[in-house]
Amino acid sequence: MKNIQIDDFAKFKLLSDVQFSPNGKYACFVVHQGNVEDNSYKSNLWVYKVEDNSCFQLTTFDKEGSFIWLDDSEHVLFAGLRDEKDKKKQKEGEELTVFYRIGIYGGEAQEAFRLPFSVTSIKEVNNNQFLFTANINSNFPVLGSLQGEEKEKELKRRKKERDYQVIDEIPYWFNGEGFTNGNRNRLFSYNIATGQWEPITKEKMQVEKVRFNNDKSKAIVIGSFFESKMEMTNTIYILNTQSLSLKRISPEKEFTYADAHFIQNNKLLCLGSDMKRYGINENSRFYLMEADSGKKQLLTPDFDCSTWNSVGSDCRRGGGEQVKLDGEHLYFITTEDDSSYINRIDVTGKIQKITREKGSVDSYDVKGGKIIFSGLRKLKLQELYLLQKDKEKQITSFNDWVQKERKISSLEPLTVKTPAGKAVDGWVMKPTNIEKDKKYPAILNIHGGPKTVYGEVFYHEMQYWAGQGYYVFFCNPRGSDGKGNSFADIRGKYGTIDFDDLMAFTDVVFKKYDGIDKERVGVTGGSYGGFMTNWIIGHTDRFKAAVSQRSISNWISMGYTTDIGYFFEEDQMAATPWDNIEKVWFHSPLKYANKVNTPTLFIHSDEDYRCWTPEALQMFTALKYHGVESRLCLFKGENHELSRGGRPQQRVKRLTEITQWFDKYLK
Repeated sequence: MKNIQIDDFAKFKLLSDVQFSPNGKYACFVVHQGNVEDNSYKSNLWVYKVEDNSCFQLTTFDKEGSFIWLDDSEHVLFAGLRDEKDKKKQKEGEELTVFYRIGIYGGEAQEAFRLPFSVTSIKEVNNNQFLFTANINSNFPVLGSLQGEEKEKELKRRKKERDYQVIDEIPYWFNGEGFTNGNRNRLFSYNIATGQWEPITKEKMQVEKVRFNNDKSKAIVIGSFFESKMEMTNTIYILNTQSLSLKRISPEKEFTYADAHFIQNNKLLCLGSDMKRYGINENSRFYLMEADSGKKQLLTPDFDCSTWNSVGSDCRRGGGEQVKLDGEHLYFITTEDDSSYINRIDVTGKIQKITREKGSVDSYDVKGGKIIFSGLRKLKLQELYLLQKDKEKQITSFNDWVQKERKISSLEPLTVKTPAGKAVDGWVMKPTNIEKDKKYPAILNIHGGPKTVYGEVFYHEMQYWAGQGYYVFFCNPRGSDGKGNSFADIRGKYGTIDFDDLMAFTDVVFKKYDGIDKERVGVTGGSYGGFMTNWIIGHTDRFKAAVSQRSISNWISMGYTTDIGYFFEEDQMAATPWDNIEKVWFHSPLKYANKVNTPTLFIHSDEDYRCWTPEALQMFTALKYHGVESRLCLFKGENHELSRGGRPQQRVKRLTEITQWFDKYLK
C-alpha cells in the first residue's frame, strides 16, 4: 500500500447537493472530480433509485454542477453552455444562462429555455412559471431588456469600461467573485409560454433565500436593501406568486434571518439572531412568526448550537441547503463538539437529534421522513448514506479504494484541560510508517474561522504530511465552534486566550508523545489559522518553521480593504482605529514582527479578497526587514479557497511549497 499521494485529492469523488425527487422515488446528486492534467474539476449528475438501492450516472458533459427537480419527478433541470456560439457570446460579455431538461432514464438533454441573465438560482412554480434570481448590476441597464443596436451599443460601452472600476459602496468586492460594486441578486418571474420575464424585487435589494409554501401560492423571500453599505441585518417578505406582489412582514435593520419556512399555512418557522449578546457570530435560535403581522415568538430560548456544518475538511466541493422542511418538521444541521448532525424541530419548539454518528453531514434531504445524506464518516471520504431506523446505511462506494490502496494515519483523540479550566479537544496523527524509538518532526495545524472545528474526518493535507514522516496535531481552542456561544466568543481577545489554549495543548502533546522531536516542530494554518501563525511566531520561538496561509497581519488594513473587514474587525476586535487604535494594533501580529526569529513561508492568493494580499506582503516585508528567513508564494487567479477549491495544479504546488519548507527546517 502507498502513503497518501500529493495529487490524490484529484482522484477523490466529491458529492454534493443530494435532493429527493418530488415523489420520493429517486434522489439526484452531483459528483465532482479534479483533473490535474487539464487543471479543472469535472461535475456530473447521478441518480439514486430508492426502489432497488442502485445508482447510475445521468450526465456526462462534465459541467453539470447544480440542478433542480421538476414537479413531474421524471426530469431534472440544469444550467449549462453546450453551444460554442453561446460560449462566445458569454466571453464577449453577454449575460446568458441556458437551461437543459433531461429525463432520469437518460437520453440527450434537451434545451428547455434560455434567460438573458447570469442566473444564480431557479425554482419551478408550475409548468409555465419559474422564479429565478440573477446577478444584476444596478449601475447599468438590464442587458436582457435591450435588443438589437441598443444591446450592441451597451456591450461595447461595457467593454470599454473594463479598464477602470467605479466604487461607491461597501463591500465593493467579494472573495471568489471579484468587484461586486452595484451588484444585487434580484428576483424575477419567468413565463415559459410567453417567454417573458418580469422583475419582482427592486434594484438595490439583495435576495438571499426563496422558500415556497405547500401549494406554491406564496413564497418567503429573505433579503436586504442597501444603498451604500451592506448591513448584517435582513428582512422577511411574503410573495404572492401569481400577482407577484411583495409584502414586508418583519421590521428592517433589527435582525438577521438565516432561514425561514412555512410550517403551517399562516405560520413561519424562522431561524435567526439579533446579534446583541455575542455579535455577528452569535448562534441563531428558532422563532414562530405570523405570516400576516410578522409578530414572532421565541421557541428555543435555551438553544445554543450553531445551525450549520462547520466541520473542516479539504475534501469537499459544492454543498447543499442546510435547512429543509418535511411535513410538520423543519430539519437543520448542528455542529456539536467535533461533529455535525441532522436535527428537526416542530411548531412547539421541540428539537430531536436525528443522526448520532460522529463525523460530518455535508448535504442531505428529507422526504416523508426518509433521510439521505452525503457525509464524511470516520476516515472515509464522502459517500451517500441512507438513514433507516436510526441506523446509517452506506449506499455508494465511490471512494472505497482509498481505504484499500492507501495507508491512512488514525486520529488519536486528546482532550486537554487548560490552566483556565477549559476542555480543549484535539487529535494527534502519527507518521504512517512510524518506527519504534525513532524521533520525528511534527506540525501543529490551526483551523480557520475562528468559528469552525476540526473533527474526526479525512484531511488530505494532514494525511499527506503523516505519509511524509510527520506527527500532525491539531485542536479546537476557544473561539472554535461546537461548544456554544460563550466558548466561541473571543471578541477583543484574539491572540490571548486562544494562544494560551494552543500552547497548553502543544505542551500536553509533547509530554504524551515522546516520539516527537521537540526541536523539530513547525506551525501552520490558514485564514484565522494564518493570523494565529503570525501571532505565534511573534510570541514564542518554540516552533522552528512556520507557514502562514491567507493570513491577517494588521487589523487596521484588514478592516478597510477586505470584503468583510468593515464589519468583522469592529465586531471581533471590539474596537475600531478611531475609538481605540491601541487595542486594534495590540491584536495585530505585525506589531510583534521585530520579535520574530522563526523562518516563515507565506502562502497567499492575489484574488483573496477575504484576507487581501497586503496582509501577507506587510508581514513578509517586516520579517525581511528584520533579517528573518522568509519566502512569499503568491498564487495568481486564486482566492481564499485555494487549499480547498483551488485549481488542481495550484493545489499541488501549494502543498509542495509547504512540505518542502518544513522539510528544509525540520528534517
